[in-house]
Amino acid sequence: MGKGYAALAVTCVLWGTTWVASKIGVNEIPALQMAYIRQFIAGICFIGFFIFYKKLPLPSAKQFRWLLVMGILMFVFANGLSTWSLKYIPTGLSALIGALYPLSVVIIEKVFFKSKQLTVLTFIGLFLGLTGVGIVFYEHAFHGLNKDFLVGLALSVLAMLSWSVGTIFLSRNKAAINPYYGTGWQMLISSLILLVIAEITQPTVPFSTISLKVWLVIIYLVVFGSLISFAAFIYSMKKLPAAIASLYAYFNPLVAMVLASFLLNEKLTINILWGAIVTLIGVYLVNYSIKRGNEKLIVEAEM
Repeated sequence: MGKGYAALAVTCVLWGTTWVASKIGVNEIPALQMAYIRQFIAGICFIGFFIFYKKLPLPSAKQFRWLLVMGILMFVFANGLSTWSLKYIPTGLSALIGALYPLSVVIIEKVFFKSKQLTVLTFIGLFLGLTGVGIVFYEHAFHGLNKDFLVGLALSVLAMLSWSVGTIFLSRNKAAINPYYGTGWQMLISSLILLVIAEITQPTVPFSTISLKVWLVIIYLVVFGSLISFAAFIYSMKKLPAAIASLYAYFNPLVAMVLASFLLNEKLTINILWGAIVTLIGVYLVNYSIKRGNEKLIVEAEM
């Protein structure tokens, strides 16, 4: 259990820092180019380890179809678009929008699958979550609200929605594949798709012109943001209750906001901090209400 909490702490801190590292990178090279370079290297590392050291077979056709869907949802759209959004909006705001995914999961499942019983606590959580983001947005809106800001906001919201859909897909469609190995394939698949999208939508730069600083950022994102963080996240999910393992989502935006204020001189006011805290309390209440509802259904089914 102690190792599980240590893995959770690693996930909380490192994934928070990756928002800042990505922001530094996209200020110099196209965002999607950086995303596919990162994911390609990380994917090769994961896959190479499991194929050559663990001697795992290649995925079956059925597994590959599952990996393709997950790769598109979680890495092409969720990771790729959130990275792109950092070109236009503050790091903390993008990270905070990303943390809203549990709220959108509840709404999507209720609207399209009729599978969530919303309680008063759920509605309070939804209200607080959206209100908190509104406070943070209000603080930033008067200091740079323009077309680029709105584009970044849209990219961030789309990324969050894609992560939500991916979460729902994962809960409804399991695949018998090692989760670390599967993550590697998702990264590799998504990197190739992002390569094509980047070449079509953004003027990429020659690798030889990428500065040492950006290469160091990419190395950091690969080693700490992809390899170590994903390994720690999956490990914590195995060793800790889901409610505890998911706590990383509440800390990542705060780490990103505080670190960005120190390293990138991004605006950090009391209102922004309060808005972030209100948002995360709302997300927690939604998660708690759904968990309590599921436990109630289990008890009723056993009676």
